[in-house]
Amino acid sequence: MSGTERKPMYVAIPGLDNGTTLKAIFTTRFGGVSKPPYDTLNLSLQRNDDRRNVIENYRLLSNETGIPTDNMVLTWQVHGDKISIVDKSHKGMGLVREHELGCTDGLITAEKNIALVTIHADCVPVYLYDPVKGVIALVHSGWRGTLLNIAAKSVNLMKDRYKCEARDIIAGIGPHIRKCCFAVQNDVYDLFLDKFREYSDLFETSGSSYRIDLGGVITRSLIAEGLEMRNIHDIERCTVCEKELFFSHRGSRGNTGAGAAVLMMAG
Repeated sequence: MSGTERKPMYVAIPGLDNGTTLKAIFTTRFGGVSKPPYDTLNLSLQRNDDRRNVIENYRLLSNETGIPTDNMVLTWQVHGDKISIVDKSHKGMGLVREHELGCTDGLITAEKNIALVTIHADCVPVYLYDPVKGVIALVHSGWRGTLLNIAAKSVNLMKDRYKCEARDIIAGIGPHIRKCCFAVQNDVYDLFLDKFREYSDLFETSGSSYRIDLGGVITRSLIAEGLEMRNIHDIERCTVCEKELFFSHRGSRGNTGAGAAVLMMAG
C-alpha cells in the first residue's frame, strides 16, 4: 500500500461479514481524529483520550459503515465473564446515553439493527452468529476472559435463551495478540495449564517464559460446546505484529488507544 492510498478504517471478519444482512468488522487505527498516543481512530471511552474525539470517531465510523451511532451498544469492560442480553431498549447505550448493564464483557441479541460493540487492544474478539434462530453474540475475551471461558458461556446462553443449536452457530475470531507475541510468566501459564490441561499443545516454552495460543484455546472451547470446526473462522492476524495497523497494548507498551469489534444483523 503506497503512502497516497487511503488506509482502511476496518477489516471484515471472514465467514461472517457479507456487508448487507450481517456486518462483522474490526476497526483499525486509521480514519479518526484522536491525537497521539491514541492516533487516530481510538474508540475506547476507558482511555484518557478526549471524549469529544472518541465520539467524533464513532460518528466517522458510522458514516463509513452505515451503522447509526444510535444503534450501537457499548458496555464497561472489566475482563470478566458477565454476558448481557440486549434489545432495542438498549440502543445507544454507552455512547449516546449512559450505561445501564454494569460491567459486561459479552453481548447477545436476537434483534436486527442493534450493533454490538466491544473494545480491544490485543484481547480476542469473538463473533457468534446463529443464522437459523437469528441470534448474534459478541465477546471481549482477553487472557482473563479466556480463562473464564466467556466465549463458551456465550454459546451456552444462546442455547438456553434462544434454543440455538451449536451445530448452526458460526464463529469468527478477530485480530488479537497471537501465540507469536503472547509471552507470559509462570503465574499466568500455571493458570492456563490448570484450566486447560487437555490443550497443553497450545502452550510452549520460550526461553524463560511461555507462549499461549489464546485463539486456539477459544476455538477448542467452542468445539467442546458443539460448534463445528468448519464453522469457526480465524482471521489469523496479530495485533502486535501489525501494531501499525491495529491498536496493541503490548505493542505500544500500554500507551495506546483501542479499536472496536462490531457485529450487527441488518434488516
